[in-house]
Amino acid sequence: MRIRRTLAYLVFASCVIVGVVKNYAAENRSGDWTISKSEEPGKVEFSLIEHHHGGTSSHQSDWPANSFQGVDFSKSGRQDVHFTIARDAGKIDCEGYLNNGEGAGLFHFQPDPNYAREMHAIGFSIDDEKQFGMAVQDVSLEFAKQMKNEHLSDLDADKLIAFRIFRVDSAFIEALRAEGLKIPDSDKLVAFRIHGVTPQMVRSLHQAGYSPDEDTLIAMRIHGATPEWMAELKQSGYDHIDLEKLIAFRIHGVSPEFIGKLQGLGYSHPDPDELIAMRIHNVTPEYITDMKARGIHDLSIDQLVSMRIHGID
Repeated sequence: MRIRRTLAYLVFASCVIVGVVKNYAAENRSGDWTISKSEEPGKVEFSLIEHHHGGTSSHQSDWPANSFQGVDFSKSGRQDVHFTIARDAGKIDCEGYLNNGEGAGLFHFQPDPNYAREMHAIGFSIDDEKQFGMAVQDVSLEFAKQMKNEHLSDLDADKLIAFRIFRVDSAFIEALRAEGLKIPDSDKLVAFRIHGVTPQMVRSLHQAGYSPDEDTLIAMRIHGATPEWMAELKQSGYDHIDLEKLIAFRIHGVSPEFIGKLQGLGYSHPDPDELIAMRIHNVTPEYITDMKARGIHDLSIDQLVSMRIHGID
């Protein structure tokens, strides 16, 4: 069984990249900012909201509190604030107020006039539409150089923005490569971060005797076929099952609990394909118990599946 799995993460990654870039119109833009408390210690939730003829667009994420130089978030009561977020792509000047660490105000973006030229020298095409987004996401010249040196396919300015959003950096890439993955594809690195493929996960699978490719790793995370879940299956007697079948287990609901109930009904170790067929055709432990209550005993799994297919309830 070959799982069709590339479409979901490619579409998702592309939509994120396109959506982020299109939100940024021309240079010298301005709008509103808001700051609210974050659930993460040492961080605040910072939003930038633009108002333009096409409507509004915004960026919102958790930022370290020390990103706002001169702002005292511990101060109680109302305070007027003026801070500047300085990036290689330009400066975001903000003024307004805080009240008990939360507040709002206006921002104005001043693009760096040399940024596009310097990025072009590295190998990236930057227009006015992208420069604000690269300032917000802190796509520095040094970061662009680092990513260029990773020799990734399809790497462009949009991917650099996506890398910063999803925390793809040299340390992450090198850790994956240290586990034996070549990872030449920019989109797959973004998908790894979106779905939670980590170097630790790759190492665990290699130690268990598997050699998954990038697509299989992503599919495993999408469907929840984690090493921890695999360890539970091993306790049920299913060790080193083909990864494609493990993904199918997750898709169709073959779980350690399901297997345990079958074993309690006398089906000690069904084949993985039989387990998948049972879930696809709704051969449940309850169905088997009902058949036994009617005096129908010792049915094989193939017979049970065939009965369900033919509507024998």
